[in-house]
Amino acid sequence: MTVDKNWVTAADVARHAGVSRSAVSRTFTEGASVSDKTRQRVLAAASELGYQVNIIARTMITGSSNFIGIVTAGFDNPFRSKLLTPLVHHLALQGFMPLLMNADDPQQLEPSLRQLLSYHVAGVILTSGAPPLSLAEEYLAKKIPVTLINRHAELPGADRVISDNAQGAQLAATHLQAQGAKHIAFIGESPVNFSSQQRYQAFCAAIAPRPVKAFFCPVGGYQAGWDAAAELLANQPQIDAFFCATDMLAMGVIDFLQHYKLAAGKVKVIGFDDIPQAAWAAYQLTTLAQDTELLARYAVDLLIKRIQNFDRPAVHKAIPVKLVVRHSA
Repeated sequence: MTVDKNWVTAADVARHAGVSRSAVSRTFTEGASVSDKTRQRVLAAASELGYQVNIIARTMITGSSNFIGIVTAGFDNPFRSKLLTPLVHHLALQGFMPLLMNADDPQQLEPSLRQLLSYHVAGVILTSGAPPLSLAEEYLAKKIPVTLINRHAELPGADRVISDNAQGAQLAATHLQAQGAKHIAFIGESPVNFSSQQRYQAFCAAIAPRPVKAFFCPVGGYQAGWDAAAELLANQPQIDAFFCATDMLAMGVIDFLQHYKLAAGKVKVIGFDDIPQAAWAAYQLTTLAQDTELLARYAVDLLIKRIQNFDRPAVHKAIPVKLVVRHSA
C-alpha cells in the first residue's frame, strides 16, 4: 500500500492495520493500554508506511512535550560550543530533544524566547552569557523548570550548576606565586559577568595582601584580551603575570606579548576554560579546565528531577576544575 501525500498520518496507519485511530495513539503513548496483538499490527503498519509520530501535534493535544530549550549566547565562543555537545548528548539519552535559541541579538531575544512557550517545552537550560534572568522568572511563573549553567540567581524552581570558580582562582594564584610572579594582573569579562567576578574575588583573596591590578573588558573575546594587555602594560610595564577569566582573553594577551616581543619567557599567562585552542602550539596555554561533561550531566539530571517535582528545594552544584600546566605559565 502506498500513500500519495507527503506525510503519513495516524489515520493512514489505522486504516492499514485495520484498527481504530485511538489504538494507534495508544500504541505510541508510553504507558497506555493496548493489547500485544494490536500493538504488533500497528507497529508493522507504521513500519511499512514509514510513519513517524507528529510530536508537535501531540504537544498541542497533551499540553506537554519532550522539548528542552537551550538558551545561549556567543555561538562563536569555543567554550560554549564545547558545552553544547554533551548537553545535547545527555538530553538525548533521557529522551529529550533540544531547541537551541541564540541570545546574541537583543532585537530578537524576547520574541525568540517566547517562542519556546509555543512548543510547550518541558524545561529550559540557560547558559552563561544568556539573556536577563527576568525571562527565567517568566518561565518559572508558568511552572516551567529552569537550570542555570555558570550563572547566579536565587530563583525558586531553578537549579544551578557552576564550575568551582573559587577553587580555580586559588589554583591559579598558587601556581603563579610558585613561578615567582610578583606583579600580577587580572583580566575579566564585563564587570557584571558572574564567572569573572567570582574568579576575580577569589583570586584577590588568594593573592592577598599583594595587590592585583584588574581590568574588566566591555566585551569578552580575543581582541578584548589583546586590548586589555596593551592598556595594562602601558600603565604598569612591571606586570609579570596575567590571570585571565577566559582562555580567549588569555590568547589575546599571549599574541599581544609575542607581537611586541614583550614576553621573552618572563610574563606568565593563565586562562580559564581549557578550550581546544588552548593546547595549540602557538599558545600552549596553562589554564583551568572546566569539566563540560559533568556540567552537562548534572544540568540535565537536575532539570529532569525538577520536571518530575517542580516544588523540590533548589539545588546548587559546584563542579571541580583542574589546573592544566603548559608552557605559558
